[in-house]
Amino acid sequence: MLSNTCKYGIRALSYIAGRSDSGKTVDIKRISEDLNLPTPFMAKILQQLAKNKILKSSKGPNGGFVFLKKPGEISLYDVILIIDGDDFFRNCVIHNRSCESEGKLCPVHDEFTGIRDKITEMFRSTSIEDLVKNKSVSENIIF
Repeated sequence: MLSNTCKYGIRALSYIAGRSDSGKTVDIKRISEDLNLPTPFMAKILQQLAKNKILKSSKGPNGGFVFLKKPGEISLYDVILIIDGDDFFRNCVIHNRSCESEGKLCPVHDEFTGIRDKITEMFRSTSIEDLVKNKSVSENIIF
């Protein structure tokens, strides 16, 4: 459903949201170590989020990443669109394209469309802040 890159991006944003007090940056090495992911891979993901104005990156001894937007204003839908694009929200579950583009619907089109609409609404209505509100839930996101 979501790429690993997207899942890691959501985990990293949740991690930063849980640790960035009053605009302090969170170090990339600490993020990647605590999430058990390679630093260059994590840096690529976070740079993509910075390029799209979700995060701000800064270099130097006190460098790292900090939110440009409030975590409560960043939906999972926003993150998915930035990292994975809109394929999940448009494409058929069987084919790698929209059923409508073929002129005929796949056998599970109607049922999947309803399910996808519910999932899309959940992604739109869930923010990064929502993921870190509950301490036990946010700890499960990291591991």
